[in-house]
Amino acid sequence: MNGATRLAWALLALAATARGQEDILDRLDERLTASSASGLVRARLSGTLDVEAYAFQQPAPGLIVAAGTALFNPRLTAFLDVQLGPRVYVFLQGRVDRGFDPTDGGTEGRLDEYALRLTPWDDGRLNLQVGKFATVVGSWVRRHGTWENPFITAPLPYENLTGMWDIAAVRSTATLLRWSHVRPKNFAGEQFADSRFRLPVIWGPSYATGASVAGDLGRWTYAAEVKNGSLSSRPEYWGPDEVHWSHPTFSGRMGYRPDERWDVGISASAGSYLVPAAAPTMAPGHDLDDYREVVVASDVSFSWHFWQFWAEAFVARFAIPLVGDAQTTAWYAEAKYKVTPQFFAAIRWNQQVFGKEIDGMGDPVRWGYNTWRLDLAPTYRITPHTQLKLQYSVQPDDLGGRDYQQTVAGQFTVRF
Repeated sequence: MNGATRLAWALLALAATARGQEDILDRLDERLTASSASGLVRARLSGTLDVEAYAFQQPAPGLIVAAGTALFNPRLTAFLDVQLGPRVYVFLQGRVDRGFDPTDGGTEGRLDEYALRLTPWDDGRLNLQVGKFATVVGSWVRRHGTWENPFITAPLPYENLTGMWDIAAVRSTATLLRWSHVRPKNFAGEQFADSRFRLPVIWGPSYATGASVAGDLGRWTYAAEVKNGSLSSRPEYWGPDEVHWSHPTFSGRMGYRPDERWDVGISASAGSYLVPAAAPTMAPGHDLDDYREVVVASDVSFSWHFWQFWAEAFVARFAIPLVGDAQTTAWYAEAKYKVTPQFFAAIRWNQQVFGKEIDGMGDPVRWGYNTWRLDLAPTYRITPHTQLKLQYSVQPDDLGGRDYQQTVAGQFTVRF
């Protein structure tokens, strides 16, 4: 790919330049931390500057929205952490980029996260939090940042679009199959014009607004939250004023750590996947509570010497009055190996399967194409402040054929 070759050379040039800037980043790191004379109030500003580029085949994969076959996607992310004594903690995350998910649109600025956390006791048994923040469901969310994530993209359950919409209700099996691009089969340009309406099982870190309670009880951890949007809700509906609070989503996770190597958890969530604007399209006599997304998930992580392993599985059911429940199962398994102190490589296998619905002829038919994706990603940590990451992904096309979509991506990150 000519685009992929140019991408590689550009990222290598950035990596070479980064070595000479390490002293500047060290000095900047010191100046972005402040505290009161008594030490009671401490504040730190940090962040990442990511320069990403993608080369792909149309239609664009996952949550990428772009008309061409290449995309340049710079992103500045800033974090503000403020500790007010031993009990109160405030954090904010702001971003300047071309959209929450990679797009070819214009530059915009947003406040993606803001929250206030209260910790009544020193042992961490209870933490109360309110604001706009990442979901407690699963384990990938806790390592989804560009510095922690071994890959550039999210696992398949967090970005593979299904045939469910949030602005309109499914009224028949035929509608569901059409929105899933199963029947009829059209040209790719027509098939993917509705990508801005379609929903995954869980949309990335799901920064919806709400409140949570969490804590550590020895080897056990717990977390529960109430949010104004389901796990599948789109970023534009995560704010406090975007949707009403009459149909909240409830989610939780229980975790167990038998020792430092293992972390095992189970999660659950339930809430309406439709937004209030979809009310006129709902079946007569039904409301938003009848269109619920129910998710049950499990996760496990394990560390051993230079190896790290992660896996998650999601079973999601979208309730559709007059049609039935549309069910899908999505999972991934991921491994990372540290080759040297600065170089590591990762591999991830993703898969999603769809249940069957009865069509107009009385035949059972899957409401989505079963799919898989293989991700490979080497990362070189150039300095304590900079890293270079590449990724190659391959998966079947979204038209149910035998062709494969290939994506090459690169990401250069500066952490401060």
